[in-house]
Amino acid sequence: MKTRLGLILAVAISGVAWAQSSTPDWAYAVPTPENEATAPKDDGTVCTLPGSEGKFTRSQISGAGRKPPADWYPSDHPLMPALIAAGDPARQITACAACHYPNGKGRPQNAGIAGLNAEYLARQMQDMKQGLRASSEPRKKNAQQMVDFAKAMTDAEMAETAAYYAALPPTVPIKVVETETVPKLRSQEGLWLPVEGAPQEPIGDRVIETPADVAREQLRDPHAGFIAYVPVGAVAKGAALSKGCAMCHGANMEGRAAVPGIAGRSPSYLARQLHDFQTGARRGPMAGMMKPAVAKLTASDIVNITAYLASLPVKP
Repeated sequence: MKTRLGLILAVAISGVAWAQSSTPDWAYAVPTPENEATAPKDDGTVCTLPGSEGKFTRSQISGAGRKPPADWYPSDHPLMPALIAAGDPARQITACAACHYPNGKGRPQNAGIAGLNAEYLARQMQDMKQGLRASSEPRKKNAQQMVDFAKAMTDAEMAETAAYYAALPPTVPIKVVETETVPKLRSQEGLWLPVEGAPQEPIGDRVIETPADVAREQLRDPHAGFIAYVPVGAVAKGAALSKGCAMCHGANMEGRAAVPGIAGRSPSYLARQLHDFQTGARRGPMAGMMKPAVAKLTASDIVNITAYLASLPVKP
């Protein structure tokens, strides 16, 4: 009897440890043979967007072949530095605008970086270059690509890139929706897309971040937004769990000095960072401050905290 009880307790304890350290798979959205979606092919069609004079094919939009990606709304932003607008094929650096967009909106599989502190942004690139910041999910290819770009960049380029994105205003806010069910989903390069005509499924212990308008996001529209579906009650639970964050990130989570603002940010991105702090994949100079704060967070805690933070308004 004692042996059996001991076994049950051991299994229960190991289950708690797993819950605390398990990867939030929903946040990485790694494509698998079962759930992978492919991007629309370039059939030569010229695409347009409302309010834009741009006319581009899908290859031109994405910047295929390391060419400068489309800039749909040039009047939205100041002149982009060369590395942001076009990258550097000779050093195999993709244009920053290809993933983060000219206005810094980004996507759930990378990061929205408009308005973040310049010192913070530059420090993250330095951490990547020095091997102090990586992803704890080895299948997340774009995280390694960013590390490779940082290693090829000069300090001056990092400072220039950081200054450009730090000066931009916040972009389209994320709409947080509490729900019990979500569409069945497929992953296109780490972006969750609903399967048309498929039945709804329970959301479970996940946050599902997906385009508000799939067609517009497929054209990399910097004016298009995202919806974050979260479990019912997650925002209130996250608010209670996040009270201590204000000490460093500010009363409204808007950031303080070189500590980044975390209000209104992608819950997928935030969840990945919390997990990376837990696993030690992020080991930069300020990571030590986060380590004890995240050490005991469970998978459910991460869902609730990121749901709450994503729901907060971002000050312009």
